[in-house]
Amino acid sequence: MSRYYDVLETRSADERAAALSRDLPQAVARALSAPGLAAHLGGVDAAAVTSLDALAKLPVLRKSDLSSAQKTSPPFGGMTPRTARGFAHIFQSPGPIYEPGETSADWWRMGRFLHAAGVGPGDIVQNCFGYHLTPAGMIFESGARAVGAAVLPAGTGQTELQVRAAVDIGTTVYAGTPDYLKVILDKAAEMNEVLTISRAVVGGGALFPSLRKEYADRGIACLQCYATADLGNIAYESPALEGMIVDEGVIVEIVRPGTGDPVPPGEVGEVVVTTLNPDYPLIRFATGDLSAVLPGMSPCGRTNLRIKGWMGRADQTTKIKGMFVRPEQVAAFVAAHPEVTRARVIATREGEMDAMTVRIETEARDPARYAAGVVEALKLKATVELVAPGSLPNDGKVIEDLRKYD
Repeated sequence: MSRYYDVLETRSADERAAALSRDLPQAVARALSAPGLAAHLGGVDAAAVTSLDALAKLPVLRKSDLSSAQKTSPPFGGMTPRTARGFAHIFQSPGPIYEPGETSADWWRMGRFLHAAGVGPGDIVQNCFGYHLTPAGMIFESGARAVGAAVLPAGTGQTELQVRAAVDIGTTVYAGTPDYLKVILDKAAEMNEVLTISRAVVGGGALFPSLRKEYADRGIACLQCYATADLGNIAYESPALEGMIVDEGVIVEIVRPGTGDPVPPGEVGEVVVTTLNPDYPLIRFATGDLSAVLPGMSPCGRTNLRIKGWMGRADQTTKIKGMFVRPEQVAAFVAAHPEVTRARVIATREGEMDAMTVRIETEARDPARYAAGVVEALKLKATVELVAPGSLPNDGKVIEDLRKYD
């Protein structure tokens, strides 16, 4: 197995600059062929956008823009040159937001990450990302196919069956959210079964240092990537474990939240991504995530830009148990219950697992009456706490993340 996925990973600074000057105008031109993106970008001259400085002058595209466009022009809001019927898959993420998908040539570029993690021919990947509506399952499956590994499309839940399958087929690699692997390992111990998992490729949530160490103590090397349903893989860890290396198929900027202006190197800001995917050419797409650029290049020899990884949210949208919870969803829950004046989602940790509490201002006394409504609106189960009207802090927050990331 070669050390690098391809020659792109070790390009010189001059080679990268030349590729950027060549590829960026083409990406902008493709975006201008999509009606929704053309309207958003205005009368920009694609041929003039040949550098990061020129790119930084273009408007930022936010998820709210995507959502509004999709409501006006479903399903993709005119953000792709192709029609919905031209894609192999259409996915739905919370919001709802719809994303296109393809089955060819590692469309989400996840193979590069799996290769860096040492996954390849002869491996069996137990893919515990969801295959229902959202694209995470297919994103990792396409990456596994790209590196020649076999895939068990396990999906989420049914932990006892997950253990049974891992034992029977000899799973060597876990793919899924960071904390669900611990659930599987603990269940295997309870069942007196020994698993052969030696590597884990994770995403969709924070990989806390204590959890990574627990996996290492069990003989499992765990690396994480940073990906989204809209953009595919953005950045990934290598065994050097010094930051996350930006994928070769995207351009990453770190900007001051709310402005789109690039921040000085090392300063924390919002991650804005331009994808070179010709089928879905999003230009300066704001992720809502915070990160910062690391100086120098990775000790592993990969020369692309490095970022520190996920450092929180630029807005209140928060990822809990691998799912985004958005302020709009909390507002929808409140609107569905006239007796509720306000609600607040609180993200915490219980052991090595994400936990979610929803505090609800109401005169009602029975938390159980809201359990189904919380799941319907937020797509996750939560502990429901009822508080008197006026009890929640008057600070404008509807989602509060109390988890520690250091």
